[in-house]
Amino acid sequence: MSLKNDRFLKALMREPVDVTPVWMMRQAGRYLPEYRATRKQAGSFLDLCKNAELACEVTMQPLRRYDFDAAILFSDILTIPDAFGQGLYFEEGEGPKFRKVIRTAADVENLPEVNIAAELEYVMNAVSVIRKELNGAVPLIGFSGSPWTLATYMIEGGGSKDFRLAKQFMYDNPEAMHLLLDKLADAVTDYLNAQIDAGAQVVQIFDTWGGILTPSCYLEFSLAYMKKIIANLTKEREGRRVPSIVFTKNGGQWLEPIVASGADGVGLDWTIDIAEAKRRAGGAVALQGNMDPTMLYASPAAIRKEVDQILASYGSGPGHVFNLGHGITPQVNPDHVSVFVDSVHELSGQYHK
Repeated sequence: MSLKNDRFLKALMREPVDVTPVWMMRQAGRYLPEYRATRKQAGSFLDLCKNAELACEVTMQPLRRYDFDAAILFSDILTIPDAFGQGLYFEEGEGPKFRKVIRTAADVENLPEVNIAAELEYVMNAVSVIRKELNGAVPLIGFSGSPWTLATYMIEGGGSKDFRLAKQFMYDNPEAMHLLLDKLADAVTDYLNAQIDAGAQVVQIFDTWGGILTPSCYLEFSLAYMKKIIANLTKEREGRRVPSIVFTKNGGQWLEPIVASGADGVGLDWTIDIAEAKRRAGGAVALQGNMDPTMLYASPAAIRKEVDQILASYGSGPGHVFNLGHGITPQVNPDHVSVFVDSVHELSGQYHK
């Protein structure tokens, strides 16, 4: 099936486009009243993820409102730890939690052998249903958490402010941590390749907590495993390249090694100037980003001005995918998202002549 709008894929391959493509992390989410209604209908967040038709519905909702250049699968990064039998559940207002945690080397060794594609078949079903519903309008992004990020949740038993337990485990049991990360890297590879087989046209690895590490620990415990995943991803399907994107929050200080990871695109948060990132990347990868998500609380004029500034900072030429520097937050006025998306398209044409 040919794509009606492939500027996102072209930008990731650093090919010429007419305007800068834009999508938004967490674009299917709580800021939309229609999403909140569908989640209520599903009964719980996990039930929403596991129902292919409802997951498709919430994936499509932002595309009905806004002129996004990509859809992203509606799911959660913690599906893989759940598949390993950690017992994922969500408490209202408290975020994800696990019934089982990893605290010893034996806990890592005792993790079950898991057929990820079979265990997470509901995700692949959702990908298939969404691809069919999209009908070639825009590409579909599949995703996973990074091994390090998934490991932090499995050790902490949920989110954390200081990641004390995960870091202590890493420092005291480096061999066990490497074994856990190796198992997770294999699982993420299988998971992303299964999403590609089901119809995902781009994949992104979310390394949400890589930025909490020291430079040497980041390279050893986070980036090394993302490189392993990227090397083993399906690179082509349906006659075209399947690009990969790596996003490490607070990862700007390690931009050069991330650029060398083998990914086609590198996601940037808002703490690095995109002109500096472009200079340091040297045209080796596409760059995705990087407006501060809280800009969406500002006035429409301020949003438009910030979009203009980021586009000017990146400057002319291909290889820019506009995005927020992290996910949109729930209290944002949906009308402000229209301003954001439309401003990117209206103001970026001058850089692609």
